[in-house]
Amino acid sequence: MWAARGVCRGIAGRGRGSCSPALPDADRGFDAIVVGEYERAFAGGQLNELVRVLRRFGVQLWLPETGGPVDVDDPAHQALLMLLGCQSRREVLRARFRTAAAMRAQAGEQGRFLGGRPPAGYRLEDAGPHPNRAHARWGRRLHRLDPDPVTAPHVRWIFAQRLARHSAAGIARILNQLGVPPPSGHDPARNRHRAGEAWTLRTVAEIRANPRYTGRQVWNRRRLDHNETDPGDKQTSRGSVRRWNPKDQWVISARIVHPPLVSETDFVTAQAVSALAAPEDGQPRRYLLTGLVLCLACGRRAEAHWVHGRPGYRCRHGRTSASPPVPGRPKRLYVREDVLLAATALQLADRAVDGWPKPAAVAAYLRQRRSTIVCDAHRITVVDAATAAVRPKSGLYAPMSWPRHTPATRTGSGAHHSHPLAHRRLDLDRFRDGGPRRALLHAGGERGAAVCPRASRPS
Repeated sequence: MWAARGVCRGIAGRGRGSCSPALPDADRGFDAIVVGEYERAFAGGQLNELVRVLRRFGVQLWLPETGGPVDVDDPAHQALLMLLGCQSRREVLRARFRTAAAMRAQAGEQGRFLGGRPPAGYRLEDAGPHPNRAHARWGRRLHRLDPDPVTAPHVRWIFAQRLARHSAAGIARILNQLGVPPPSGHDPARNRHRAGEAWTLRTVAEIRANPRYTGRQVWNRRRLDHNETDPGDKQTSRGSVRRWNPKDQWVISARIVHPPLVSETDFVTAQAVSALAAPEDGQPRRYLLTGLVLCLACGRRAEAHWVHGRPGYRCRHGRTSASPPVPGRPKRLYVREDVLLAATALQLADRAVDGWPKPAAVAAYLRQRRSTIVCDAHRITVVDAATAAVRPKSGLYAPMSWPRHTPATRTGSGAHHSHPLAHRRLDLDRFRDGGPRRALLHAGGERGAAVCPRASRPS
């Protein structure tokens, strides 16, 4: 009675569309509906809702199990409807399990292509009639992946560049500079949900991590999560989201079933290749404030960045090297870790704990209090989670009242900031060496945001 063309029966009636126009019509020509197989008519508690709708329009529902019309006021009929709904749901789950098991065997043992869009570098080719005689009589045929003569060389080139230790962003930038259309631009009919304008870092990373390019069929890499409040009941779904499955749940064919674009050895090597520059001394780089530094300009978390032999943090405002520079873009934010730690120790001097103001103690205090450091080119402010508000657009944690921004004015050879704390100077060398508890030369003025004239660029 609900418009359900192309919609799974696991979805509740109101989620399938509008009610059938035949019900409100007084001259509809029928006054009862007979259900022959309840497993194919409803599942779970759908029948209770359906019976109420039919009763409102004066239509009876007949079931073989009741020996006639269903009476929702009869306790025996109510119990029977609940039992039939549970049995129907069990049949749905059983069919779902059998289907998943069959697809797992078809992909792993037979290497069959089970549908979907072909990955970049491949196209679909006819692989003969369907092995199931019934499907073959209906005209259904099998398909397999075959290298696309236009896009396959691009995929091979991406793997070659990765093996040469080029970053994904650098590969995407070169492809954009050469005018190579991205996968969504080459096949817009299958990618109507994408712009298809340029290569991105994520596109290159997805190609590099897809084992289908080794010639083996892969299934169950992703799943459709319905976010159900009651597991198994799609009527309680809060929206469907596709999520990645753990790699141990992927189904990979036992043999090569289509022409590979990269050897298995090169594919495994490409996964282990890192484009990050290794430290010259071989020692790991450690950052105390990872995830605690926010950019005031855009609200993003600053990324750790080693510069001039010291740890620091930078924010590129969402831009990567995969795209060319845009004129008029805001300058990148660079700030040293010791500058952030000294400014934090200054602002939280009245909350000193054991080990203050050693860098490890300051970082541990921030994580314990779930505090963040918000900074731009001229200010560094510590924001507590308890006294923070969220900006609607950027989602940035911001204090209830920010100090007004005062631009720098250059007088003589140095930069002067007309800020109440501009006369303070942080003794960074003494702070790093574990000097006095307050790493300051001058401690006058009220407590507030510490001013760091050179926090916007590496030094």
